[in-house]
Amino acid sequence: MRLTTKGRFAVTAMVDLSMRQTRGPVTLSAISERQHISLSYLEQLFGKLRRAKLVSSVRGPGGGYCLARPTSGITVADIIAAVDEPIDATQCGGKENCDDDRRCITHDLWATLNEKMNDYLSSVSLADVVSHQQGKPVQVIKDFRGRDREPEKVAA
Repeated sequence: MRLTTKGRFAVTAMVDLSMRQTRGPVTLSAISERQHISLSYLEQLFGKLRRAKLVSSVRGPGGGYCLARPTSGITVADIIAAVDEPIDATQCGGKENCDDDRRCITHDLWATLNEKMNDYLSSVSLADVVSHQQGKPVQVIKDFRGRDREPEKVAA
């Protein structure tokens, strides 16, 4: 189970967009260059983000993309769902048929993990991720790399 590049790139691009949109619409070519994401891939992702009403496009000279809602009103889960990225730890996609058309003995474990991941990603707003990138302590984003110690606020 892992988040694929589709979800990761969509979140990365949305963070980039939200950090730079105060100067006007942001072009996909600029995001592509800064984040090293293929322009054609970004075009596909932003088509889905636009259909989900998370971004809006501005045509013409000086055009590009802007967020369609405030950063506090967009969650990481919203972004991932908009690009059709399933976050599912079960083998069966929730159909309960992973063991010869029967529910496997660990189905509840993986289904609960799905709920926890969704709850967490729904609790983290784009504003939280941007604040974290700007060096502001954010309670929701924790550094769990040193699991021997207590989780703490990360300011960088």
